[in-house]
Amino acid sequence: MRAFDTNRWVGIEGAALLAGALGVVLQRPPLLLVAGLGVAYTAYAWLGEAPEPSLVVERRVDDDDPDPESAVEVSVQVRNAGSRTLWDLRLVDGVPPGLTVTAESPRHGTALRPGATVAFSYEVEAVRGAHAWEPLTAVVRNPSGGRERKAEIDPDEPTTLSCTPSLDATDDLPLRGLTTAYTGRVPTDVTGAGLEFASTRAYRRGDPPGRIDWNRYARTGELSTVEFRQERSAAVVLLIDARQVSYVASDPRHKHAVEHGVDAATEAFASLLDTGDRVGIAALSPTECWLPPRSGREHRSRGRQLLATHPALSSTPPEEPYSTASDVKRLRRRLPADAQVLFFSPLVDDLAVEAVRQLDAHGHLVTVVSPDVTVGGTIGRRLARAERRNRLVGLRRAGIRVIDWTDESLTAEIVRARRRWSR
Repeated sequence: MRAFDTNRWVGIEGAALLAGALGVVLQRPPLLLVAGLGVAYTAYAWLGEAPEPSLVVERRVDDDDPDPESAVEVSVQVRNAGSRTLWDLRLVDGVPPGLTVTAESPRHGTALRPGATVAFSYEVEAVRGAHAWEPLTAVVRNPSGGRERKAEIDPDEPTTLSCTPSLDATDDLPLRGLTTAYTGRVPTDVTGAGLEFASTRAYRRGDPPGRIDWNRYARTGELSTVEFRQERSAAVVLLIDARQVSYVASDPRHKHAVEHGVDAATEAFASLLDTGDRVGIAALSPTECWLPPRSGREHRSRGRQLLATHPALSSTPPEEPYSTASDVKRLRRRLPADAQVLFFSPLVDDLAVEAVRQLDAHGHLVTVVSPDVTVGGTIGRRLARAERRNRLVGLRRAGIRVIDWTDESLTAEIVRARRRWSR
């Protein structure tokens, strides 16, 4: 572990030499006194080396499985296990990048004699996902502050926090008619057993008595059978736009669009499973994310865990952008032929629109849920708002349903959209 100059005393030698030279030339004793002080400070600056720290760190969280948006207290204890006093010790805890410190501070400065312990604490706000603390950074300086050493120290036990939201169902989602092999709630064009009247046909031997139109038989003496419109389950894939460009927010203090999309997908996942549909999850992300459309208790548990902890849906953006073309192509190969797609995206660029159009062109009914992050009065935001509005209009003209999710709850937006689509 090398020691480095802090440049805290840069220029003091030159000032001392200049003052001494001027004092000699001009025969000014005060300047000679200043030069002497400069020499003393120079000697002090180089007095002693920054000691190498030998620290033992213990870190605890008061709840490692909290509810979203709850406060979690983090306690840190640092003990000097070395034989030298650390006169200037600065500590910075490795808070996970996805968490925000809401009270106190993860930074602490102190002096620590051998065997002594220092403790500090702070609070973070729990955010969906799995979060692991990074090593604590310790900076040790010599008494003058002119030299320093830096070390990263891991506690004996790693510190993690896993925040998994509950699956709260949203309002009944506006799925569209399909033809599948599973009984459920989506109306189809196939006649048979069901609830909604479709047509009548001539009686065939073996038709159940309960489907005979006895009123017509009483009037005409002819036997006929009533057909109902069948209802079948939908295969739905929740597609979340988790590209780097989608991690945008209307304000740094607010959730970004990907977090809004994951929240909405979590509600949709629960709602669709509750109504008997088969639901899958996918993401447009450099990290592959795919859960095939299924149903059942085990599938519900897997989906809940995926939405909470999958790295593709991290609360922090990926380090690099990527091309969506291959991802959409791979998704098309995986999608069942009868699958609908609920696409959660802020629509901040044309690549998102192109992905929707490709899925629609290959026969998959797509509904876009787009959180609006373009609010604000700056010129850039007004331009982004106009571009996004044009994308929404273009998708609607192409026959694709779009829910423009603004400040209201998703349920309110769904109700408004359903009224508009029923006109």
